[in-house]
Amino acid sequence: MISQLLFGDVFEILEKTAENWIYVRCAYDDYEGYIDPKQQLKISEEQYQILKTSNYTNNDITKVNSKFGLQLLPPACSFLSSEMEVKDVLFSPETELKEVTSLSNKDIEGIAKSYLNAPYLWGGKTPFGIDCSGFTQMVYKMVGIKLFRDASQQATQGEVLNFLEEAEVGDLAFFDNEEGNIIHVGIVISPNEIIHASGQVRIDTLDHQGIYNKDLGKYTHQLRLLKSYV
Repeated sequence: MISQLLFGDVFEILEKTAENWIYVRCAYDDYEGYIDPKQQLKISEEQYQILKTSNYTNNDITKVNSKFGLQLLPPACSFLSSEMEVKDVLFSPETELKEVTSLSNKDIEGIAKSYLNAPYLWGGKTPFGIDCSGFTQMVYKMVGIKLFRDASQQATQGEVLNFLEEAEVGDLAFFDNEEGNIIHVGIVISPNEIIHASGQVRIDTLDHQGIYNKDLGKYTHQLRLLKSYV
Protein backbone atom coordinates (compact mmCIF):
# COMPACT_ATOMS: atom_id res chain seq x y z
CA MET A 1 0.00 0.00 0.00
CA ILE A 2 1.37 3.41 -0.97
CA SER A 3 -1.52 5.64 0.11
CA GLN A 4 -5.21 5.66 0.97
CA LEU A 5 -8.34 7.24 -0.47
CA LEU A 6 -10.63 8.55 2.26
CA PHE A 7 -14.37 9.24 2.16
CA GLY A 8 -15.15 11.99 -0.33
CA ASP A 9 -11.93 11.64 -2.31
CA VAL A 10 -12.53 11.59 -6.05
CA PHE A 11 -10.23 10.20 -8.70
CA GLU A 12 -10.01 9.49 -12.39
CA ILE A 13 -9.36 6.05 -13.85
CA LEU A 14 -6.19 5.92 -15.92
CA GLU A 15 -6.11 2.22 -16.74
CA LYS A 16 -7.96 -1.05 -16.17
CA THR A 17 -5.80 -4.14 -15.89
CA ALA A 18 -6.49 -7.76 -16.78
CA GLU A 19 -5.99 -8.71 -13.10
CA ASN A 20 -9.16 -6.78 -12.16
CA TRP A 21 -7.36 -3.76 -10.75
CA ILE A 22 -7.81 -0.15 -11.82
CA TYR A 23 -5.03 2.43 -11.93
CA VAL A 24 -6.26 5.81 -10.66
CA ARG A 25 -5.12 9.38 -10.00
CA CYS A 26 -6.42 11.10 -6.85
CA ALA A 27 -7.78 14.58 -7.61
CA TYR A 28 -6.56 16.03 -4.28
CA ASP A 29 -2.82 15.46 -4.73
CA ASP A 30 -2.45 13.78 -8.17
CA TYR A 31 -1.10 10.64 -6.45
CA GLU A 32 -1.44 7.50 -8.56
CA GLY A 33 -1.96 3.88 -7.59
CA TYR A 34 -4.08 0.76 -7.95
CA ILE A 35 -7.40 0.07 -6.24
CA ASP A 36 -9.93 -2.75 -6.34
CA PRO A 37 -12.88 -1.86 -8.62
CA LYS A 38 -15.28 -2.82 -5.81
CA GLN A 39 -14.00 0.18 -3.81
CA GLN A 40 -15.33 2.81 -6.20
CA LEU A 41 -18.61 4.49 -6.99
CA LYS A 42 -18.85 5.75 -10.55
CA ILE A 43 -20.01 9.34 -10.93
CA SER A 44 -20.49 11.69 -13.86
CA GLU A 45 -17.80 14.07 -15.11
CA GLU A 46 -20.00 16.93 -13.91
CA GLN A 47 -20.22 15.59 -10.38
CA TYR A 48 -16.50 14.78 -10.41
CA GLN A 49 -15.70 18.42 -11.13
CA ILE A 50 -18.08 19.55 -8.38
CA LEU A 51 -16.70 17.14 -5.78
CA LYS A 52 -13.14 18.25 -6.58
CA THR A 53 -14.08 21.57 -4.97
CA SER A 54 -14.94 20.03 -1.58
CA ASN A 55 -13.97 22.48 1.15
CA TYR A 56 -15.43 20.97 4.31
CA THR A 57 -13.78 18.35 6.47
CA ASN A 58 -14.07 16.63 9.85
CA ASN A 59 -11.43 17.03 12.56
CA ASP A 60 -12.37 13.91 14.51
CA ILE A 61 -13.64 10.40 13.93
CA THR A 62 -17.17 11.08 12.72
CA LYS A 63 -20.42 9.13 12.64
CA VAL A 64 -22.22 9.45 9.31
CA ASN A 65 -25.75 8.27 8.51
CA SER A 66 -26.91 7.18 5.06
CA LYS A 67 -29.15 4.53 3.51
CA PHE A 68 -26.24 2.14 4.10
CA GLY A 69 -26.61 2.65 7.85
CA LEU A 70 -24.25 4.23 10.38
CA GLN A 71 -20.61 4.51 9.31
CA LEU A 72 -17.50 5.71 11.13
CA LEU A 73 -15.21 7.99 9.14
CA PRO A 74 -11.63 8.95 10.04
CA PRO A 75 -10.62 12.62 10.28
CA ALA A 76 -9.77 14.68 7.16
CA CYS A 77 -12.47 13.30 4.88
CA SER A 78 -13.90 15.54 2.14
CA PHE A 79 -17.39 17.07 2.04
CA LEU A 80 -19.05 19.71 -0.11
CA SER A 81 -21.03 21.21 2.76
CA SER A 82 -22.60 20.08 6.01
CA GLU A 83 -23.76 16.97 4.13
CA MET A 84 -22.60 15.03 1.09
CA GLU A 85 -24.80 13.69 -1.68
CA VAL A 86 -23.27 11.22 -4.12
CA LYS A 87 -25.67 10.13 -6.85
CA ASP A 88 -28.85 9.37 -4.90
CA VAL A 89 -27.13 8.70 -1.56
CA LEU A 90 -27.15 11.39 1.15
CA PHE A 91 -24.43 11.13 3.81
CA SER A 92 -25.26 13.11 6.97
CA PRO A 93 -22.57 13.58 9.66
CA GLU A 94 -23.77 13.61 13.27
CA THR A 95 -21.24 16.30 14.20
CA GLU A 96 -20.50 19.71 12.69
CA LEU A 97 -18.01 19.86 9.85
CA LYS A 98 -15.35 22.54 9.44
CA GLU A 99 -15.02 24.74 6.38
CA VAL A 100 -11.39 25.06 5.30
CA THR A 101 -11.42 27.98 2.89
CA SER A 102 -8.69 30.14 4.46
CA LEU A 103 -5.07 29.37 5.30
CA SER A 104 -4.28 29.28 9.01
CA ASN A 105 -1.83 27.42 11.23
CA LYS A 106 -3.39 28.37 14.58
CA ASP A 107 -5.02 24.94 14.97
CA ILE A 108 -2.14 22.85 13.62
CA GLU A 109 -0.64 21.90 16.98
CA GLY A 110 -3.96 20.77 18.49
CA ILE A 111 -4.95 18.77 15.43
CA ALA A 112 -1.52 17.16 15.23
CA LYS A 113 -1.63 16.12 18.90
CA SER A 114 -5.01 14.46 18.35
CA TYR A 115 -3.07 11.83 16.37
CA LEU A 116 -0.65 11.07 19.22
CA ASN A 117 0.12 7.34 19.57
CA ALA A 118 -1.49 6.48 16.22
CA PRO A 119 0.49 3.48 14.94
CA TYR A 120 2.82 3.87 11.99
CA LEU A 121 1.52 2.38 8.75
CA TRP A 122 3.28 2.77 5.41
CA GLY A 123 0.83 4.57 3.12
CA GLY A 124 -1.62 5.23 5.96
CA LYS A 125 -3.58 8.46 6.41
CA THR A 126 -5.79 7.80 9.45
CA PRO A 127 -5.45 7.52 13.28
CA PHE A 128 -5.67 3.75 12.80
CA GLY A 129 -2.38 3.80 10.89
CA ILE A 130 -0.43 6.66 9.34
CA ASP A 131 2.97 7.43 7.84
CA CYS A 132 5.04 10.59 8.27
CA SER A 133 3.91 12.44 5.14
CA GLY A 134 0.34 11.17 5.42
CA PHE A 135 0.32 12.68 8.91
CA THR A 136 1.51 16.11 7.76
CA GLN A 137 -0.77 16.05 4.70
CA MET A 138 -3.90 15.26 6.73
CA VAL A 139 -3.15 17.77 9.50
CA TYR A 140 -2.54 20.50 6.95
CA LYS A 141 -5.66 19.51 5.01
CA MET A 142 -7.74 20.25 8.11
CA VAL A 143 -6.43 23.84 8.21
CA GLY A 144 -6.98 24.39 4.50
CA ILE A 145 -3.42 23.93 3.22
CA LYS A 146 -2.95 21.43 0.41
CA LEU A 147 0.26 19.39 0.55
CA PHE A 148 1.55 16.77 -1.84
CA ARG A 149 1.60 13.16 -0.66
CA ASP A 150 5.28 12.27 -0.12
CA ALA A 151 7.83 13.99 2.11
CA SER A 152 10.15 14.65 -0.83
CA GLN A 153 7.26 16.26 -2.71
CA GLN A 154 6.15 18.36 0.28
CA ALA A 155 9.73 19.66 0.54
CA THR A 156 9.28 21.36 -2.85
CA GLN A 157 6.42 23.49 -1.47
CA GLY A 158 6.45 26.39 0.97
CA GLU A 159 9.13 28.94 1.88
CA VAL A 160 12.58 27.96 3.12
CA LEU A 161 13.59 28.93 6.66
CA ASN A 162 17.31 29.51 7.17
CA PHE A 163 17.53 28.72 10.88
CA LEU A 164 15.67 26.57 13.37
CA GLU A 165 15.14 29.69 15.49
CA GLU A 166 12.94 31.07 12.69
CA ALA A 167 10.56 28.12 12.82
CA GLU A 168 7.10 28.66 14.28
CA VAL A 169 4.45 26.22 15.47
CA GLY A 170 3.11 24.40 12.43
CA ASP A 171 6.17 24.69 10.22
CA LEU A 172 7.55 21.49 8.71
CA ALA A 173 10.99 19.98 9.25
CA PHE A 174 12.46 17.59 6.68
CA PHE A 175 15.12 14.98 7.17
CA ASP A 176 17.42 13.15 4.76
CA ASN A 177 19.45 9.97 4.53
CA GLU A 178 23.16 9.50 3.83
CA GLU A 179 22.50 9.89 0.11
CA GLY A 180 20.87 13.28 0.69
CA ASN A 181 17.34 12.13 -0.17
CA ILE A 182 14.40 13.52 1.85
CA ILE A 183 12.95 10.53 3.71
CA HIS A 184 11.05 11.98 6.69
CA VAL A 185 8.94 14.96 7.72
CA GLY A 186 7.40 16.25 10.94
CA ILE A 187 5.61 19.27 12.40
CA VAL A 188 7.43 21.77 14.63
CA ILE A 189 5.40 22.43 17.80
CA SER A 190 7.97 24.40 19.83
CA PRO A 191 11.51 25.72 19.33
CA ASN A 192 12.89 22.33 20.34
CA GLU A 193 10.05 19.84 19.82
CA ILE A 194 8.63 18.02 16.84
CA ILE A 195 5.59 15.77 16.41
CA HIS A 196 6.01 13.11 13.75
CA ALA A 197 5.07 9.57 12.77
CA SER A 198 7.94 7.21 13.56
CA GLY A 199 6.83 3.88 14.98
CA GLN A 200 3.84 5.85 16.16
CA VAL A 201 2.90 9.52 16.21
CA ARG A 202 5.11 10.90 18.96
CA ILE A 203 6.77 14.06 20.25
CA ASP A 204 10.58 14.18 20.27
CA THR A 205 13.34 16.72 20.77
CA LEU A 206 14.43 18.73 17.73
CA ASP A 207 17.72 20.61 17.34
CA HIS A 208 20.12 21.65 14.58
CA GLN A 209 21.38 18.08 14.24
CA GLY A 210 17.95 16.46 13.94
CA ILE A 211 15.50 14.42 16.00
CA TYR A 212 16.68 13.03 19.33
CA ASN A 213 14.62 10.08 20.56
CA LYS A 214 14.77 9.99 24.37
CA ASP A 215 13.41 6.43 24.49
CA LEU A 216 16.26 5.17 22.32
CA GLY A 217 18.83 7.61 23.67
CA LYS A 218 20.07 8.63 20.23
CA TYR A 219 19.45 10.75 17.16
CA THR A 220 17.16 8.99 14.69
CA HIS A 221 16.80 11.56 11.89
CA GLN A 222 19.19 14.10 10.37
CA LEU A 223 17.75 17.60 9.84
CA ARG A 224 17.93 18.81 6.25
CA LEU A 225 15.35 21.55 5.69
CA LEU A 226 12.75 23.74 7.40
CA LYS A 227 9.79 25.22 5.57
CA SER A 228 6.83 27.49 6.29
CA TYR A 229 3.53 27.25 4.43
CA VAL A 230 1.48 30.11 5.86
